Amino acid sequence: MTPRMDMICLITDDMAASLAFYQQLGVPMPADGASGPHVEATFPDGLRIAWETVESVRAADPEYQPRPEGTRLSLAFRCDSPAEVDALYERLLAAGHSGLREPWDAFWGQRYAVVRDPDGNAVDLFAWQP
Repeated sequence: MTPRMDMICLITDDMAASLAFYQQLGVPMPADGASGPHVEATFPDGLRIAWETVESVRAADPEYQPRPEGTRLSLAFRCDSPAEVDALYERLLAAGHSGLREPWDAFWGQRYAVVRDPDGNAVDLFAWQP
């Protein structure tokens, strides 16, 4: 059997803040209220995204420490239009999230912006230019 991508897991310090951030990006949240140290959401194509609290990760790995030097993960969310990139970026900033790079027209043909989630992960917003 060939391995296939099934789930992306984010480790968070603040479950409620992280879930609220990703809900603003259209991630389908579970109907059960999404609480506890482990939460999963499933996209229509079957890909899952999960969140774990630092404490729940330490239950399996007591030595786990988040890396203080920054992230090496970026999640990219495709928007329907360049205007949606701009509007979503502004909406996330208005909700108190940090912008990493304001929207710009990238040389590869996309409108692009980067924000940070509550745990400091880079989250790309993009749309193909017409």
